[in-house]
Amino acid sequence: MDTLHILNKSPDHTRFARCLAAVAPEDGLLLTENAVLAVTGGFAFNTAQVYALGPDVQARGLEHHGTGVSRVDFNGMVDLTTRARRIISW
Repeated sequence: MDTLHILNKSPDHTRFARCLAAVAPEDGLLLTENAVLAVTGGFAFNTAQVYALGPDVQARGLEHHGTGVSRVDFNGMVDLTTRARRIISW
C-alpha cells in the first residue's frame, strides 16, 4: 500500500471529507475513534482497502455494521503501519 490514511474524525467533521478526497485507489484507510461511525453506511470510499479499529467499533455498539470494511485489532493496526510506504493522520 502506498499511503495509510488514519482518520479519527467523525463523518460530520470537515476533515473527514478532506481525507476521503485525498485517498487514492492504491491507499489504505483506517477508521479510528469517531471515524468508525462511517461503518453504518452511506460513504463512498476511493479505496478497496478500508479498515476499522475493532475496539472503537465495539465501543460505539456498531459490531453489526460495516460490510466491506475489515476490522483490525491493535496488532493489526501496527501491521498496517509497517506495510504502508507512508502514513498520514487526519
